[in-house]
Amino acid sequence: MLLSPNLRGALFMVVAMIGFTLNDAITKVSSESMNMAQVMLIRGAFASLFVGLLAWQRGALALPGSMLQPMVAVRVAGEAGATVSFLIALAHLPIANVSAVLQALPLAVTMGAALVFNEGVGWRRWLAIAIGFAGVLIIVRPGFEGFSIYSLLALACVACCAVRDLATKRIPQAIPTLLVSTTTALAMTMLGAALLLPMGGWTPMTGESTAFLALAAVLVVIGYQFIIMAMRVGDISFIAPFRYTALLWSILLGLFIFGDVPDLPMILGAIVIVGSGLYALYRERIVGRRKTAAESAGPDMAPDGI
Repeated sequence: MLLSPNLRGALFMVVAMIGFTLNDAITKVSSESMNMAQVMLIRGAFASLFVGLLAWQRGALALPGSMLQPMVAVRVAGEAGATVSFLIALAHLPIANVSAVLQALPLAVTMGAALVFNEGVGWRRWLAIAIGFAGVLIIVRPGFEGFSIYSLLALACVACCAVRDLATKRIPQAIPTLLVSTTTALAMTMLGAALLLPMGGWTPMTGESTAFLALAAVLVVIGYQFIIMAMRVGDISFIAPFRYTALLWSILLGLFIFGDVPDLPMILGAIVIVGSGLYALYRERIVGRRKTAAESAGPDMAPDGI
């Protein structure tokens, strides 16, 4: 029996979230044997190769001068800050906690669009944004037992990702997405190389650890392809909520790979964030603010180097 376009889109979105979450898990495992700068360098090199070949095959590299477009530079800067803060937080916090905080990213982008671009946001969505960030505070729990300074880095990652995604909206349509992705991957690779010595230097790698990081890069590319397929095949208002399945995969991987059992504040905060995000999506549908695939594909994803 053939699935409807919406169900196929939802399935594609779930596959994309699995790809991104597996990438995060592999990255966290790799951080146990090398510093995060080395992870950025090696994974970024593989990502640059894979995405660069894909961009070349599709003719997206015909105008390399577009890499110097100002909004592309702002996007890369946002991605750089997000990647560094995300990887350090991921190395020191349970993967589910980091994922839960990052679920506030669509709310942060909505808030940024209202403040920076003067996009209309009604009081109901402002209330959803406020409640969502209250959920973040429940997870971060500043001033309480269990607080970790690395939780602030996860929050900084959300801010940097919001800058990235807002800049992405202002990149001219004539610049191919794959060219932007290739530029970002190359920039993250060079950033990893620049931070290698300050973060502890090079650690000899085994064939297994190298293969794991290559697999992480492949999973990122697969995730991006499936999220684009998801947004193109069905109704965004139906498909977008399935991005929150990333939190479920993060909890399961954290439990079975790292032995991390979510505590009550993390579960409660995650419920508040996801609930407010779903309500904000509902309000966008009610007021008829349907996003394009390009605009909807970014804000729900963690930094990944491309």
